[in-house]
Formats: sequence, structure tokens, C-alpha cells
Amino acid sequence: MLRSTNTLVSHLLHQQRQGQQWGWCLSRRWLVKVRLKWVKNRGLDHIIDRDTDIKAACLLKDAIAAAPSGFVPARSLTPLQKTLGLTVPVLRFLRRYPTLFCELPHPRFPSLPTFSLAPAALLLHRRERAAFEAALSDDAAHRVARLLMMARSRALSLATLFPLRYDLGLPTDFPSALPAARPDLFRLSRRPTDGAPLLSLTSWPDHLAVSALQLRHQNTLAQPSYQDLKKPFSSSAAPLAFPMSFPRGYGSMKKVKAWMEDFHRLPYVSPYEDASGLDPESELMEKHVVGVLHELLSLTIHKKTKRNYMRSLREELGLPHKFTRVFTRYPGIFYLSLKCKTTTVVLREGYQRGKLVDQHPLALVREKFYYVMRTGVLYRGKGTTKLVLEEDDLLGEGNSLKGQTEQVTIDNEEQDAYDDENLTGTDEDVDVSDNNDEEFYELDDSDDELGSDEG
Repeated sequence: MLRSTNTLVSHLLHQQRQGQQWGWCLSRRWLVKVRLKWVKNRGLDHIIDRDTDIKAACLLKDAIAAAPSGFVPARSLTPLQKTLGLTVPVLRFLRRYPTLFCELPHPRFPSLPTFSLAPAALLLHRRERAAFEAALSDDAAHRVARLLMMARSRALSLATLFPLRYDLGLPTDFPSALPAARPDLFRLSRRPTDGAPLLSLTSWPDHLAVSALQLRHQNTLAQPSYQDLKKPFSSSAAPLAFPMSFPRGYGSMKKVKAWMEDFHRLPYVSPYEDASGLDPESELMEKHVVGVLHELLSLTIHKKTKRNYMRSLREELGLPHKFTRVFTRYPGIFYLSLKCKTTTVVLREGYQRGKLVDQHPLALVREKFYYVMRTGVLYRGKGTTKLVLEEDDLLGEGNSLKGQTEQVTIDNEEQDAYDDENLTGTDEDVDVSDNNDEEFYELDDSDDELGSDEG
């Protein structure tokens, strides 16, 4: 694999130097005078706002479920504020959702706010655990294996992987669970320099070294014309095009169209190939970096993650120091959101009409979390909505949840109607020139920071 990869890179560089088939790959980008406005997408911003609450509820649920006593004082959860990404205090968040978190007096200190899991939260916790177990040895293992295959050392520290746990759909005990479930792929080790625990790849599964973009174009790659084009290159050297969904007005710009056509004609060097021999200032390397970031987001359950989490992978993935410019230079592929006092990167192709295109089973369980949260939300000054959630209506199981007063059925038809009304954001892009604070970026200039990351 390494020999074929080095042959590919050497051959491309030779062609570039000779100015032959791929000689134009190192040409400098000519589109330097186009100035584009940063465009806000209300539908994707709504999804990020909603998913922030879902993630916070799931992480708080995990913290309470892990307590031997079954309850946790609120002050013990306060240090999680930054990790949760909440813009409100943890105590206020817990009290906002009584259908998930039950407040009770502390056994020894009655005035200390303490929380346990409500029956609906316990039910959803069991369903989430079942989803983890079903996907651990196959789907989740393959996601992590592909991430390690993109890393230069074929290993990543647990400190780097833990922030990505929720996005990759991993259980809290994944450092021990993954090597136990797939010893043929993973092992725990220590970094020689500082002894930090690492999750390492034990073998190179060739069948996993296929990117999401290659899978999308697999029918095209199988055509005879592409088979001839690939020789003597590897299969990843074909000029594959990324799916584009430009903000309103961008796609009709002639210069942008011409630039994107040139970009798509560049050969695609897979994120699983060794690209260390490519010129870091070349357009070919830039397309490779776009491919790495595209693949990383494709591995996530919700096709998005925080920019800070990606920054922690920068050296291992061979990303440039200021890689944020890649997101702003390719607004048809990526979307940067500044919601919730952080910067989130979204893969545009992952969403249509405010919903995930490919619904992972774990994402469906998390949607149930949001429905239960919203049906029992406590609005300030309006009192508490009390519910009786029938378990068989909620998730198809036969027992009822007791101790509440008003019955609400949660069948699929009702939840779909609720989702259409409350959860589905539009894909409409909003030009921020409508606001007083306009933000601009240029295609060739670096954007150091678009927002401050909190977590």
C-alpha cells in the first residue's frame, strides 16, 4: 500500500514538473479579486442550536447514570459547563427539562439541588446503550479505524478522541470496548514521549481505505474511460467532483463557476493516501486537504463537529496551520456556524430541508431525546408540564411509566408531525448584509478566526 502510494505521488510530481497531463495542478489560483460575503444559513443554525441541547442532555444523562447512588448534586455537574457547550447555567438547564431530570433533595443536605434520571431518560438510556452495542463491532469500529488510517502515526491519543466520542457515536467506555470487540483492528498503547494513552491501529484493512467521495462516485470510477485515465495512477487519482450546494447567489457567479470547474478537474488524492510528497502550496494539496476534511465530517454521525475538535487532529491529519480558510473558500461544501458561542463545521451535503440525509440509528434515538425534552420543557414563569409517557407508545416497549398525571402518546406519526412543525429548519441562506455587522472573506486570504470556540 505504501509503495503504491509513493509511486502515485512521485508520478504526479513528475508530471507537474514536466508540464504534461497534470502540469497545471500547481498553477496559482487566479480568482483573487472576488470578495464573497459570509452567508448565514438559518436552517443549519437551527439544527446546531437544537443539537447542542441534545448533546448536553445526553452527556448529563451519562454523568448521572454513572453515579453509583443514581443521583448527582448539581454543583458536581457545574464544571461540565464548557464541555457541554451550554449558553445557560447547568442548573437552569437541568430544571428546564423535567421529563429527563428529576430534582430531589439531597439525603444529607436538603437545600442542595440534586438530580436523578426520570423514567423516560432511563428508557432512552437503555435504548442508546442497545444502539451502541449493536454498532460497536462493525459501524463504530469502522469509523474509528478510518480515522486512525488517516492519521500519520496510525494512532490517536484518548485525549483527542474523547471530545469526538459523541460525534463518532461511541460509548463512554470505548477505549476498552473497541479493543475487546475488535482486537484485529485496535490496541491500547502508550506514547513513548510522555506516556499518554493511545488507541492504535493493529492492521491496515484495505477495504476500509475508500473515502465517502469515492463511494459516491464508484459507478463513475468503474466506467472504462476512467479506468484508462487512472493508469498508471491509483484509483484515487481520478478527477472526482465534490457535491456542491452554494449559498444563494454564489452559484450564478461566472468566476466562481469557472474556478470550481478547474478545482473539480484536479486529481483527487484520497485522504488514505500518503500525500507528504506533494507541494504544500499547490492546488493539488489544497484539494487533498478538502478531501481530508470532507472525509472527517463524513465519519461523524451528524455530519458536523466543532472546529476545535478538528484542530486537535491537525498535525496527525497533515492539515495546514490555518485550515479555517478551507471552509470559507469552499462554501458550497462546508458551512461554518457561529451558534452557541462556538464555531461548528457542517458538511452541507449531509442535510436536506433541515434533516439528515442518512439517518443513523443512534441519531434516531437522539431525536427521541429531543422530542421528550420539548414535550416537558419548563418555561420560566409558566410552571411545569407534567406528563405520563406510555413506554409502548414511546419506543415500542410494553411497560408504562408511572408517577405523572397527563398522558401523551409518542407514536411515529405524531412525532413526524411534531418534527415537521418544530424540528425541520429551512435550507434558506441569509445574506448577513441585512444586518449591521457584515462579515467578509476573500478566497485567497486567510481567515484566522471567525468565532471563539468555547469547548
